[in-house]
Amino acid sequence: MSKRNVIIIGAAGRDFHNFNTYYRDNQAYQVVAFTAAQIPNIEDRRYPASLAGKVYPEGIPIFSENDLPNLIQELAVDECTFAYSDINYQHVLSVGALVQAARATFTMLGPKDTMIKGSKPVISVGAVRTGSGKSQTSRRIIEILMEKGTKVVAIRHPMPYGDLGAQRVQRFAEIEDLAKHNCTIEEMEEYEPHIVRGNVIYAGVDYQAILDEAENDPRGCDIIVWDGGNNDFPFYVPDLHVTVVDPHRPGHELSYYPGEITLRLADVVVVNKMDSADPTGVATVLENIATVNPEAIVIKADSVLEMEDPTLVKGKMVLVVEDGPTLTHGGMKIGAGVVAAQRCGAQGFVDPRPFAVGTLAEVFETYPEVGTLLPAMGYGEQQLKDLETTINNTECDVVVIGTPIDLNRIIDIKQPNTRVFYNLKEISHPDLSEVIDTFLAKHNL
Repeated sequence: MSKRNVIIIGAAGRDFHNFNTYYRDNQAYQVVAFTAAQIPNIEDRRYPASLAGKVYPEGIPIFSENDLPNLIQELAVDECTFAYSDINYQHVLSVGALVQAARATFTMLGPKDTMIKGSKPVISVGAVRTGSGKSQTSRRIIEILMEKGTKVVAIRHPMPYGDLGAQRVQRFAEIEDLAKHNCTIEEMEEYEPHIVRGNVIYAGVDYQAILDEAENDPRGCDIIVWDGGNNDFPFYVPDLHVTVVDPHRPGHELSYYPGEITLRLADVVVVNKMDSADPTGVATVLENIATVNPEAIVIKADSVLEMEDPTLVKGKMVLVVEDGPTLTHGGMKIGAGVVAAQRCGAQGFVDPRPFAVGTLAEVFETYPEVGTLLPAMGYGEQQLKDLETTINNTECDVVVIGTPIDLNRIIDIKQPNTRVFYNLKEISHPDLSEVIDTFLAKHNL
């Protein structure tokens, strides 16, 4: 029986995981290429032989998704499998139509073929869209677990944009580890909040190896918290699955892949941003939860914002720097920085687009809907420098930093600036603490 030639359509995350768990040692398939989208500078590389295994001694090439129709013909491809996330259904099926028009089969792998079973209890946290508040929910859950005396290790959805072989397993326990692993801003936004709260977080490429190390972490491990990303469903079999929905984008919970899957899988659904969402959006989201997952526990929550120095903002013209992926493929029109600046009496917002340089100017061309906000993009040294130059070029009174990292630690901002912090606060019962009490009792912890 001949092997089926496969292309994995991805974005440096779920695609690698699907290969590792399903295709790497599968004698029925030969993966001839990955394609890449969403993230800059990840095409034109190879998935290294050290990760690809003995069947792939030269590794596997990674091409741009734009080359997909030609690749299907040139590589005699039988099947293309879709393996990235936070994508509306129209786009997913458009890619499927392109694949099938090239005479190949279009597939998607599900949880049964890709979830790994560990030896420690797993609480997984996901969301229906990027920017829903998944990270603050993960942090809240970890804080509760630590207050209750359990030893928690977090594992983050992958963001391996550098040397994939070197990033096979990454452990972050100290701020210095961010530089050690050459983290992008997007990675820092996810890892740094865990580190400063005193817990360890793992990430990388090979999630079986990551789990093995996390369960045996030197600081101890009673529970794994899967800190998901990009509205993907978990890489590990969860014992409790929490999904965050966003009433600022009502209806998206039923129209994005694989966000609807995370909603349907959820044991607990957190409706975040109740304090800033329109009541009609809240009503729509609650109705959709009841329709597709009526058995889930629903927890309502506020996203509580705190500005480091509100006196800098009142009456001033403000440049807001927000979390990058939330604005780009997340599609949000505002973020925590905008909401906080409005509440603190900002006079108005400065448009950074006339001042954008280099790769930041390219970001605005690719994502024109971002508008007058500046996404904190930092995929590599050059883009980090372009971000710094764009901020310092912008004629504003003050910079409001809405990204969850200390941006001043990695770039030199000339203007007066202040940070915005945001945390989850449940406003209904049962709350997360009560849910976790039940979970701990069930697992004798």
